[in-house]
Parts: sequence; C-alpha cells; structure tokens
Amino acid sequence: MSRPVAVVTGPTSGLGAGYARRYAADGYDLVLVSRDVERLEGLATELRGSHGGAVEVLPADLADGDGRAKVADRLGAGVRVLVNNAGFGTSGEFWTADPALLQSQLDVNVTTVMQLTRAALPAMIEAGAGTVINIASVAGLLSGRGSTYSASKAWVVSFTEGLAGGLHGTGVGIHVVCPGYVHTEFHERAGIDMATLPSFMWMEVDDVVATSLADIARGDVISIPGLQYKTLVGVSRLIPRGVSRRLTNTFGRGRGRT
Repeated sequence: MSRPVAVVTGPTSGLGAGYARRYAADGYDLVLVSRDVERLEGLATELRGSHGGAVEVLPADLADGDGRAKVADRLGAGVRVLVNNAGFGTSGEFWTADPALLQSQLDVNVTTVMQLTRAALPAMIEAGAGTVINIASVAGLLSGRGSTYSASKAWVVSFTEGLAGGLHGTGVGIHVVCPGYVHTEFHERAGIDMATLPSFMWMEVDDVVATSLADIARGDVISIPGLQYKTLVGVSRLIPRGVSRRLTNTFGRGRGRT
C-alpha cells in the first residue's frame, strides 16, 4: 500500500520542522515547501535517512502568486495532510512599515492559507479522508496584539472555524493551532527583542507539536498548547475588550510590532 502524504509549508525550522519530523516518524511521505532550497535539501536528507520515507522538495516563494500556484497544483493531485505553517511577523509600528512588506505578510499569512486549503480539499473530500492544520497564534485570539500579524492570525482562526462546520460529515477535518511563545527563529527573524519575557511563557517545539496533534486526534477545532495560554485566553474572554487591550499594551508587548 502507498504511504500517506503530508505537505508542510515553512518546514526549514521551528514548528514546521517539528511537524515534518513528526509526520515522517509516523510513516508519512512528505512534501516540503519553502523558498530556502539549501535548508529544504538538508531537512529532506535528514528525514530520508532517519525514517526511510520519500521526501519531495518543492521550492516556492509563497508571497508570490506563481509560487502559490505551483504548490496548489501539487495539492490538487491529492495528499492526506496539509500543514499551513508558513508565516512571519515584523517589528516596528504599522505607520512606519514598508507597505510592500505588509502586503507580503498578508500574502503569506492569509492568502496562502486560503489558496492552498482550497487546492487541497477537493481531492481530500473525494477520498473521504484528510486533515488540514492551520498554524495561527494566540495573538489571533487576544485584543491588542500588534496589528497586521494579529489580524492575519485572527483571520486564520475564523476561517478554520467556519470551514470546520462545512466539512462536517465529509471525513475531512480542519484545525487551527494557536501557540504562544515558542523557542524558534520567529522573533529573531522579525527583529523582536524577547530578552525580558519570563521563562514560564516559553514552550518547546516538540511539546507544541505533540499537544496540538493530540488535540486534533480528539477532534478539537482549536488547539491552544500550554496551560498558561489556555488560562490567558480564557481570562481575556471574561473581561471587556477595552480592558484586555490596555493590559496587553501595558504588560503584553502590544506595541512595536506589526
């Protein structure tokens, strides 16, 4: 029997690499999508050697329409799992940010999720089996967490919840993972200084991956890994949004990022 195929975007580090390693260990063949060909090849070599499955390298810039179309064509051929992990944040204030960079952020964080999910679903529904995992952020669930990045992740949460209802009974599931601070390259790449963040707020990649996949196996549409973040989101829903915004700006680094 052929092995199931999992497509992972943004797998060269952090959570993307964690999901790729986990699915390889679970017996999946992989399609790895990133614009960093050198790091893609390095991960592919590692996974072929450690798990023996097939690993396809698919270089693509997901901020570009042609790059997204190339990945969409591959998804249309049929896969079992799609992990929409690619995404990025930036530092600075919205009104000083490069408009082209802001647009690129939305193209990767929002447009890519929409287009790749749309490309993957028909074959999954026809097969009666499949899983889409969208990586958002706890920032998408809290008031006042930056501007465009938080808004993009709030879109991913809402999109996933809405689509989950439509997919009920098809055999296909869609889920959104909302991690907090994770030890990855994300903040360094964004230029955000995290030196003063308390240690108890950090999580490790493998813990986020394991917790989220356990939540997904139970059928949870939204996964919030970490008790500290479940508590934070729960409390934020009990207080007025204005109060939540003030608390975020005072204690939660609500400024200095887009």
